[in-house]
Amino acid sequence: MGHGKLKKFAENETFRCLLQPSAAEVLSVKEPGSKALRLKDHAIKGHWGQEMFGNDHPIVLELGCGKGDYTIALAKRNPDINYIGVDIKGARLWKGAKEATETAMPNAAFLRTRIEFIEAFFGPGEVSEIWLTFSDPQLRGSENSRLSSPLFLERYRKFLQPGGIVHLKTDSRYLYEYTQAVCQVNHLEVLAFGTDIYREGIYSLPMDFEAVTQVQTFYERMFLDMGFPITYMAFCIDHEGAYAFPGEVFDHEKWLEAEGPRRSFSHQPTKKA
Repeated sequence: MGHGKLKKFAENETFRCLLQPSAAEVLSVKEPGSKALRLKDHAIKGHWGQEMFGNDHPIVLELGCGKGDYTIALAKRNPDINYIGVDIKGARLWKGAKEATETAMPNAAFLRTRIEFIEAFFGPGEVSEIWLTFSDPQLRGSENSRLSSPLFLERYRKFLQPGGIVHLKTDSRYLYEYTQAVCQVNHLEVLAFGTDIYREGIYSLPMDFEAVTQVQTFYERMFLDMGFPITYMAFCIDHEGAYAFPGEVFDHEKWLEAEGPRRSFSHQPTKKA
């Protein structure tokens, strides 16, 4: 591990706005002598407003926040809303946590954890909105790994307020169409959508349309420079019973082919000599 990362990890320990729970704080064995693990509630669950922010303002999550630039930008725009960026990469979170600390930003915080563990940290109705910004579409991975899959929607339902909104912003048409199909088969209310928001706009404008186009992530700026259209949709996950998978409603082969030369989430453009 490089000296730069070690320095960031050490500095992360000093940031009050960054929560870095150990595995032991959220995982325990099912029974004595068993190797099987189960998720358990973290102490901050249900207490973010009091323990982290010192207020009862609405809480908005950005899942897979990377360096936290989107979380920070949203927090600057909306001082009466608390924002929490979630990611597993400590070296990435360092940038957002450092800026929030140095600027004494009272409404921005960060959580270092796997998103699969997210329900261990938030209580029923504790979160008002979720942002999924440029998530890995898992083109060759498991459907259950997509952050808009029925498996993840079930996790979100445990802590998202009734009528709470999930925002999906992505350059992946595959992930966009997959999420549309999930909404269709589960009869979820789609509040806003657009397949090329910078050229064609958004249909059924969300409450804060400007935030969708004027706040951009690092990857978003990179994708725009490369000519990729950016898609967006906002939807509610209110639903009775188990969420259904899209099955044949989603044409996997069609949208995989439409994805063309799209990179994996971690890909960086090759620098010219």
